Amino acid sequence: MSVQPAKAMVLAAGLGLRMRPLTERMPKPLVQVAGRALLDHVLDKLGDAGVSEAIVNVHYLPDQIIDHVAGRAKPRVTISDERDQVLGTGGGVVKALPLLGEAPFFHVNADTMWIDGVRPNLARLAEAFDPARMDILLLMAPTTSSIGYNGSGDYAMLPDGALRKRKELQVVPFVYAGAAIMSPSLFADAPRGEFSLTRMFDSANEKERLFGLRLDGVWMHVGTPDAVHAAEEAFLESVA
Repeated sequence: MSVQPAKAMVLAAGLGLRMRPLTERMPKPLVQVAGRALLDHVLDKLGDAGVSEAIVNVHYLPDQIIDHVAGRAKPRVTISDERDQVLGTGGGVVKALPLLGEAPFFHVNADTMWIDGVRPNLARLAEAFDPARMDILLLMAPTTSSIGYNGSGDYAMLPDGALRKRKELQVVPFVYAGAAIMSPSLFADAPRGEFSLTRMFDSANEKERLFGLRLDGVWMHVGTPDAVHAAEEAFLESVA
């Protein structure tokens, strides 16, 4: 079973505190890596994956993002404006649900960046997503080969792709790469207002409907100013 999402939710409302001083006067999604904004790298991948509309939420310095995407056609961009409220990663999706529709959609962090392997990872996600078994399918990067990531991982992954959340003090081999496919039905009982998307991950995990797909290629954790240079080097090397 597979899907072909026509819509995507792009999270671009964060404050980018760890990216300061670059984000003191610019939202993190507009920080440039290899001559293009992080947000453009994401939108380009979504357009190539057949997405026709991307819903981009904004909060911090929102007008800069709104102006930046105004001319986008592939995909066209619809703004979910959160400038007057803090909704968190979960609440932002709930607010945008009327725009996302009833079909499974891509969910991508605006500041994630990866180099595809032989086949585009978003296409692989679409092929692997099975609505009968899954509420969420996360793109998972191996911690050992990721650039700029030094954490303990997020999940262990079973042979069938089922994910098991890392326990305290445990080290696991995979980190969430910031891209996923989700079913809107997952949010049927979600709270209103501010909450973290990890709450929905945990809910799907409890129902054994949270799965992962190993990223083919290299994921870059662009979380700090120092990480920008490492990501640029890796990206430029990949297209050389």
